[in-house]
Amino acid sequence: MELNYQMVKNNQKINGFIRATEKYIIELGYTDHGFRHLTIVADRAKKLARELGLTAKEQELAAVAGYCHDLGNFMGRDMHHYWSALLLSQILLPHIEQTADLAKVLQAIVNHDNNNLETNNAVAAVLVIADKSDVHRSRVKQKSLRKIKEDIHDRVNYAVNDNDLLINRQTKEITLKLTINTNWVDPLAYFQIFIERMTACQKAAKVFGYKFVLIINNFRF
Repeated sequence: MELNYQMVKNNQKINGFIRATEKYIIELGYTDHGFRHLTIVADRAKKLARELGLTAKEQELAAVAGYCHDLGNFMGRDMHHYWSALLLSQILLPHIEQTADLAKVLQAIVNHDNNNLETNNAVAAVLVIADKSDVHRSRVKQKSLRKIKEDIHDRVNYAVNDNDLLINRQTKEITLKLTINTNWVDPLAYFQIFIERMTACQKAAKVFGYKFVLIINNFRF
């Protein structure tokens, strides 16, 4: 069986682990790492892959990696990228023939947390950008505005009203464009907690010969 996005979206074992992750993340009080986040990352990774000229197969693999990259969070945050890859391999190995395709996906998942594998795997690169660029008020699970204000990650995500990821082939730029409510957070606070994520995106963009650009409230960084 050929590995594809629809295959993993319909897999009850994968979805069961995602539900376990959602439950665990809510218990920890973290931002969303469940179906909302995974679907956005999968769709964004597939779109990036298409617009950057990757093959149809690589586009599917990017979506697979996007949908499955966080499913192991319920086993622990610190090593969740490894847990996610190991769980996915156990689920899929009995059903697929092309281990080379699965290897690309597993490598992308392991790499996504810190982008430190030093690989030119294009699927891994688009996953990093798709994952790290998902910052938006809809990621905040906390309902209490008082508690949102007390947590810097919740506060920064809650302040983001609009999020667009754009590709310009002429200038070779991948641009994350954010609209932030400055009544909730100063743009500098975004850099304080997301500098490592933006650095990872810059590194990933270089795989394609592109520059990663951040625009906050029409200010270019």
